[in-house]
Amino acid sequence: MTKNILLSKPQTDKEFEAYYLLRYSILRKPWNQPLGSEKDENEDASFHLMASDENGNVLGVCRMQFNSEEEAQLRFMAVDEKAQGFGIGKKMMNYFEQEAFANGRKIIALQARENAVPFYEKCGFKIKEKTFLMWGQIQHYLMKKKLTSKL
Repeated sequence: MTKNILLSKPQTDKEFEAYYLLRYSILRKPWNQPLGSEKDENEDASFHLMASDENGNVLGVCRMQFNSEEEAQLRFMAVDEKAQGFGIGKKMMNYFEQEAFANGRKIIALQARENAVPFYEKCGFKIKEKTFLMWGQIQHYLMKKKLTSKL
């Protein structure tokens, strides 16, 4: 695995295509969800981020939206299975925490899949409540983290 992980906001149609393809491949395809289900009505009003290697291969993606003057929400975080465990998710998380704080948000919220809860706990998030069961299979938990200037 490369050590040179580059974070960027997708700009071109080609970059967005690769961004959405990874999102679909990790978060929707394994549950036989249709192509297009990896997007929602808030795409244009959100901040998108992708992690790539030096060859331009997209290894991780996530999106942040502002829910209120105080709260940002992280959504659709996915890291390619071959790239998990190399700090890509943590790097994207740190970037968005700084972005949210710089934009005046005091809290980041997210809906974590059960298997991702330990990762988010390591990032400082706390479970607030057990929420929904996606497709009758994937338990989710509302998690939140208070942001401080010491990010």
